[in-house]
Amino acid sequence: MNEKDTNPGEPWVFPKWHNRIPLIFFGVIGPVVSVLAVAGVWYYFSPRFTDVGYRPEQPVPYSHKLHVGELGLDCRYCHTGAEISSSARVPPTQTCMNCHTQIKTDSPDLRLVRESWIEDKPVEWVRVHKTPDYAYFEHSAHVQAGVGCESCHGRIDQMVEVTLAEPLNMGWCLDCHRAPEKHLRPASEVTTMGYVVDEAMGLKLKDEKGINPPLHCSGCHR
Repeated sequence: MNEKDTNPGEPWVFPKWHNRIPLIFFGVIGPVVSVLAVAGVWYYFSPRFTDVGYRPEQPVPYSHKLHVGELGLDCRYCHTGAEISSSARVPPTQTCMNCHTQIKTDSPDLRLVRESWIEDKPVEWVRVHKTPDYAYFEHSAHVQAGVGCESCHGRIDQMVEVTLAEPLNMGWCLDCHRAPEKHLRPASEVTTMGYVVDEAMGLKLKDEKGINPPLHCSGCHR
């Protein structure tokens, strides 16, 4: 250290208040930025932003808009497990060929379906709707309670390609479990697309059927 370093009369290279910059950053700015970063990741990395809109390319260009919206095919004709099992089930090739042995029998779009039929190998459809393995979901319980298909799957009758319409995360499920009357309809209307839910009717159905969705952890995590 030389004389210049210890001479109080010499001017400082940086003002003394610069010494407070680390304190300001680590004491105020740092925590605020950290909280904002965590909040941003928590909100924008949620399934509502990362999963909704998922639309994988399928091996066969099957249009729900045509089959359900225009031809009026009932969801349960293809998804036979919707009312009786935990899974709605992907329809086997046999279901497709019930019609396509007579309709569009030479269509190039259906080549894989015909090959599947001849070779007795399933079409490798890409799954769109899936709950995590650690969550238990009973499809038939929801359908029998009167939850419409579109409550979870959206307006499937308007989709040329199936798109994930809802986040299917825990918060979304709990919103419905806390107020199921907002989604209940008569059993005859479960597959009706565009049905307008009447909450008064929903409350009536809730009381009549004794619907009391679980809100505790073990209801879905078994």
